This record gives sequence, structure tokens and C-alpha cells, in this order.
Amino acid sequence: MSLYHDAVAVLKDLAPTDEQQSGLRDLYLEHLAAHHDGVYKPCRAGHVTGSALVIDPVRGRVLLTLHKKLGMWLQMGGHCEPGDATLADVALREAVEESGIAGGLTLLPGGPVRLDRHPIPEPCNWHLDVQYAALAPADAVAEISEESLDLRWFPYAEVAAVADASVVRLMEASLARL
Repeated sequence: MSLYHDAVAVLKDLAPTDEQQSGLRDLYLEHLAAHHDGVYKPCRAGHVTGSALVIDPVRGRVLLTLHKKLGMWLQMGGHCEPGDATLADVALREAVEESGIAGGLTLLPGGPVRLDRHPIPEPCNWHLDVQYAALAPADAVAEISEESLDLRWFPYAEVAAVADASVVRLMEASLARL
């Protein structure tokens, strides 16, 4: 199965939690039906991305990256690459690359936690982000990547003070599934 077919299957299997998420799922599926290259960055109409919020449930905290280009505290994430077989692979690869946690990250069972569509600068239009949660092992040591200005663990209660509403919604949805 190709990454494109995996994305379609994942989205069809996703059980939306509300009308907004249902609408996004339908929009993502319409996008992929119209753009068979819609999982890759060159698709100018927008493209699917994968991300993962790294959670340390033992210590009650999440790992956020201060994104180099955007200057915002975000979950780990990025573009699909030709070697990625599944959206879960994309999210986990990005979480490992951007967190520096070399081993032990595991995606929360049950598939994606949320969908988030956000505009991006030209020449493209949209990121259609499929968001997962990754559980960090108790001994996880994070290491900043070249893509980040900073990397920091935040207690759950502090996330709303540093991150935008999308990250807060992802955290809340992830914690509800723990």
C-alpha cells in the first residue's frame, strides 16, 4: 500500500469527535481524491503533513519545539517523504527527528488524535495536518534539532500560556485518550 492509500484509509477509519473534525476529515478526503500527489510538499493546492505531540505522562508534561521558521511553540511534525509508508510513520519519524529522543517513543494507540488545517505561505496553500500523540519513555532525554530554536518540556497547565489553541486542543484530546 502506498502512503497515499494509507492516508485515505486512515482518514476513512477516523472517528471524528465533533462536527469540526468531521468536516476536516471530509475536506482532507476530497483533497486527496482531487490530488493524488496531495501527501507531498510539491502539491501546491496543499498537502498532508504528520505531527505528534510528545507526552511524558509520568511527569505530566509535553515536549514542544520552538519552530525556527514560525517562532512558535509547536508539537513535532512535518512533511511526508518518499520513504514513509504510513502517516503514523511520518508522525513518529518527525517526533524522533525533532525531539532528539533516539529510542522509545511510541504512538498512542488508536490512530490520529486530531486533524488541523492551517494556511502556509506561498507557493503552497495549506497544511492538512494529521496529528498523533507519542508517549515518551520515563528516561527520555530530548536534544534540540537544527529545525528548532529551542526545545522544552512544559507541564500540562503551562501549555496554554506558550502555545496556540491548536496545540492546546491537541494536548487536551491526547490526554483524554491516555
